[in-house]
Amino acid sequence: MTLGRSGPGQRQRRHVLQTFTNIRRHEVLPALVAGIFFFCVLTALMVVRPAREALGMQRGIEAIRWLFYITVAVTFAVNPLFSLLVSKFRRMVFISVTYLFFALGLLIFYCLLVLAPAHIGQTSGQVFYVWFSVFNLFATMLFWALMTDRFSLDQSERLFGAISIGGTLGAIFGPWLASVLAKPMGTPFLLLVAAAFLILAVCAAWILTQLQDEQTPHGQAKQSSEQAIGGSAWEGMLSVIRSPYLLGISAYVLIVAVIATFIYFTRLQMVAALGVDTDTRTAAFAQIDLISQIATLILQAFVTSHLMKRFGVPFTLALLPICVALGFIGLAIFGSLAALIALDATFRAVQRGVMRPARETLFTIMPRAERYKSKAFIDTFVYRGGDVVGAQTEGLLSKLGMGLTGLAAFVVPLSLVWMVLGIWLGVSQTYRAKKTAI
Repeated sequence: MTLGRSGPGQRQRRHVLQTFTNIRRHEVLPALVAGIFFFCVLTALMVVRPAREALGMQRGIEAIRWLFYITVAVTFAVNPLFSLLVSKFRRMVFISVTYLFFALGLLIFYCLLVLAPAHIGQTSGQVFYVWFSVFNLFATMLFWALMTDRFSLDQSERLFGAISIGGTLGAIFGPWLASVLAKPMGTPFLLLVAAAFLILAVCAAWILTQLQDEQTPHGQAKQSSEQAIGGSAWEGMLSVIRSPYLLGISAYVLIVAVIATFIYFTRLQMVAALGVDTDTRTAAFAQIDLISQIATLILQAFVTSHLMKRFGVPFTLALLPICVALGFIGLAIFGSLAALIALDATFRAVQRGVMRPARETLFTIMPRAERYKSKAFIDTFVYRGGDVVGAQTEGLLSKLGMGLTGLAAFVVPLSLVWMVLGIWLGVSQTYRAKKTAI
């Protein structure tokens, strides 16, 4: 047997790997570490999410609408602080500091729950709701920022769907872990578990930076990861305002958040209408989650990378608006919980399994400063702004008594605009990529 020559079995395994996942041999280890990184982040988020929902709901659904305002204000205030951190420190330093800061926050809330349980009331519960909402977006934003930093445009189209599987597995493992540990160890213990997974996420991020070199768009000077990005604290917001491309991404993300909020409140109201039986409500939410997680896994494992490579990013970004329009039409016609489950599961599966990996490829052609600063502004403040718009619009439509038909009449035209915007962004990305390659 000659060294360096692969046998038939090895070639067959390699062919199967590339056929189903589009991962090449030298990319297996970086993609695996990236998947573990995302697994740790999503596990940390999802293991404490039940506590967020329970504490936030203490004053009812209407209170949550106003908590969205507080969340977007806090997010806006935090953004320049994060941009300042990005400007002054090396990449892995500000990534590590951000994750460790949130881990410290979890430890502080743990101490409050254990040492001063009598002081945990509605106000402190709402503080935790807002804090978690900010934590949720920054944690996932930082992960995807590092991914667009380390993988090229071609790699992102092939690998991001497979890497996202790690996040989906974390989204499944987190709630399961919470259900296993909550009773014997107590709810506060879950905060310690989440903090531990954030530390593991930092370790995975460091390993990834050693395995995968920085990818710099052609024609742009390569900046060492040992150097700080520089610039001002407000550069991210100013870059978005000055760039039609980034404004387009912002509008796309804003509509995603608005639609997600519509579905969120519709789900709360329809499940609440089932009655006061907690077990019935829990079963309904569990059914929705189970279907959406399974569908997401299938899309990420076998569909996403092939969609982007075969049909391109424009089609992939337009797919979610099409599904949303059809889903709301179906919900308006049937008005049943089954139709809601189908809409919710389809939206979350396509959003996480198809749209999110495709949307992240839009940043692979951007300079490093925009990958972190502008992306942070879009993925946190703009997204939370969409939450506010969606919550208040849904509340207004409900007060006008328009019901599901009125909601669908609002969503369908919005989805058409959303679809056109997605196609434009995909085409613009292709044009920019070819332009920088010249």
